[in-house]
Amino acid sequence: MRRAFLALGLAAALAGLVSISTAETGDRIKVDVVGLHSADGDVKCALFNSAEGFPADSSKAIKTTSGPIHDGTAECDFDRVPAGEYGIAVYHDENSNGKLDRNFVGMPKEGVGASNDAAGSFGPPRFDDARFTYSGGVKAVTIHIRYL
Repeated sequence: MRRAFLALGLAAALAGLVSISTAETGDRIKVDVVGLHSADGDVKCALFNSAEGFPADSSKAIKTTSGPIHDGTAECDFDRVPAGEYGIAVYHDENSNGKLDRNFVGMPKEGVGASNDAAGSFGPPRFDDARFTYSGGVKAVTIHIRYL
């Protein structure tokens, strides 16, 4: 009986070590946003696992985050991401109002970008063009911001 409790305690301790190790290294997608033309505001990033809402409706994203701008670049990190198919949309929120500003015809007035540097012909990029496969671990994605 005592051995059973000892074995159970050892298993619980090992499980705790495994979860700490996983949390430290983690499964994450690291997004480097490059080509920002000013250090004003910050960069907003949204991670989508389907075309629904991509790229404009961040309420449909599975994760959102933001990153400060330094030397024309910004970084967004998405932690604890399960393996799957994803697309990332970003924009440069220059005036820090929390939304992508548009002109009278709906064109972005602030810089935008997407994974795979996907760009739409006459409108926003399609999820299928921005989609990539994430297998776990740490994945680096670079997105070049575009000002229209």
